[in-house]
Amino acid sequence: MTSRRGQDTDVCGVTAAISVIDGKWKTALLWMLESGPHRPGELRRKLPGLSEKVLTQALREMAEDGLVHREAHDVLPPKTVYSLTGPGRELSELLGPLSDWGHRRLDRLAEARTAS
Repeated sequence: MTSRRGQDTDVCGVTAAISVIDGKWKTALLWMLESGPHRPGELRRKLPGLSEKVLTQALREMAEDGLVHREAHDVLPPKTVYSLTGPGRELSELLGPLSDWGHRRLDRLAEARTAS
């Protein structure tokens, strides 16, 4: 974890996990990278509303946290590719059940709205 988010080893495991995916875009980036390596421009095109600055910051933090691997190619123009590491892939797979729970919750909320 980056120092900005702390490195306290005496926290709950869920808190430790959430600290590496906090923010609006990290879970979406994990999901995108699950399909394979991507260049930053590809990620921005597939995630409208994501600025270059925020993308760079999120990918940098995810790399520092060991979730993504940054591969810079020595060519002109510069080419950088991001891919999931083993821990990043593991986390992405573990988020699947959480996503399922979230969809079920959204369905319950929608049903409650229509019943009102």
